[in-house]
Amino acid sequence: MKQAIYEGVEIWGYMVWSPIDIVSSSTGEMKKRYGLIYVNRNDNQSGNFERYKKKSFYWYKGVIASNGNDL
Repeated sequence: MKQAIYEGVEIWGYMVWSPIDIVSSSTGEMKKRYGLIYVNRNDNQSGNFERYKKKSFYWYKGVIASNGNDL
């Protein structure tokens, strides 16, 4: 995106895939995680569903705070 902006592309916004871990649509497995917030749940149905902020959560928070200048 930074390169696209540099080349003159008008960017209106950016959203991450999912704010919270989601089940893989292709396999139905939790081992493939796509989110900013980790959900304590596993393929064998263990876990208590607690949520924890991942490193990517803080990265995206910085992107928002800097209005996209800190990518």
